[in-house]
Amino acid sequence: MQNETKKELHTQMWKIENPKDFTPHDREVLEKAAAIIRAGGLVAFPTETVYGLGANALDEAAAKKIYAAKGRPSDNPLIAHVSCLEEIAPLVSNMPENGKKLAKAYWPGPMTMVFPKSAIVPYGTTGGLDTVAIRMPSDPIAAELIRLSGVPIAAPSANTSGRPSPTRADHVLQDMNGKIDAIIDGGPVGIGLESTIVDVTEEMPMVLRPGAITVEMLRETVGEVGIDPAILGPVSADVRPKAPGMKYRHYAPKADLSIVEGAEEEVVRCINRLTEEAVCKGMKVGVIATDETKERYAHADVLSIGSREEEETIAHHLYEVLRDFDDDRVDVIYSEAFYTPKMGQAIMNRLLKAAGHKIINAQEEKK
Repeated sequence: MQNETKKELHTQMWKIENPKDFTPHDREVLEKAAAIIRAGGLVAFPTETVYGLGANALDEAAAKKIYAAKGRPSDNPLIAHVSCLEEIAPLVSNMPENGKKLAKAYWPGPMTMVFPKSAIVPYGTTGGLDTVAIRMPSDPIAAELIRLSGVPIAAPSANTSGRPSPTRADHVLQDMNGKIDAIIDGGPVGIGLESTIVDVTEEMPMVLRPGAITVEMLRETVGEVGIDPAILGPVSADVRPKAPGMKYRHYAPKADLSIVEGAEEEVVRCINRLTEEAVCKGMKVGVIATDETKERYAHADVLSIGSREEEETIAHHLYEVLRDFDDDRVDVIYSEAFYTPKMGQAIMNRLLKAAGHKIINAQEEKK
């Protein structure tokens, strides 16, 4: 079995011509992809968050192929994707009231919920847990692929474990070529960050991963909502995150990444000084800036992540910028911090994990 998973596949890339109104070609692509899923194969496909690496969630052997292709730790559960509410009942042993309220409010959309699992969901999909994570994506390609497959599709992000998540089909190809059967190219994704994860197995829902559905939105819908401590900072040995994947480093570029925080003027001065020092040592430097600050940096490869006035653009471009710096072969990256009003928690959660929680305080560096 181990030799089979390592055997190189011929990865096919199929382009969807019109995601909003499928052409005959598009339907043929989706039918072929669904057949691969039913046969126990792996297909990468777009969702509204990031590209997912899909397999039959009820087939333990198929789930193992996902872990092998990604190099993903086997205790990190996979999210089962469904196309309609009726597909959830067979996967869960019960549907808590808060789960019903959140499903009505935010599905289909960028939110995953954790439920008590039913017997038909294999432990190979759930990372050995008695719970199952379920999402109903709003992306039309994802929804139709799931419907045509006739099975829930387990789909983590379609990247090598630990690397920045893919927001375009070519990102998937970089990491998964020769490891999976096919990639559906549906163009760039919409949001660019993974879904919010909410555990509804307890009386008070608990956010396990922040995303586009914010804590404030959840509280408006169900009242009190908790936040897993693993979201807020590095996980110490005595803290066990409720989502096992939170203990692993994710989203990391190849270069050393540090986040510089503080007042804008101090951050710009600090990054320029750090850049100058690194360049003097013969290093190639990347700087993650915004539309508002990108012209203020010198002696570095400067990429704008978006505008602080439109924080959705920052979320949308985060992984793309990290991968672009990989392509540019920079040695070190300095990034501004992005504590924006709505998406800031989700953006900084990903950026801090990518940096291994390396933060430079611009005020202290000035001393």
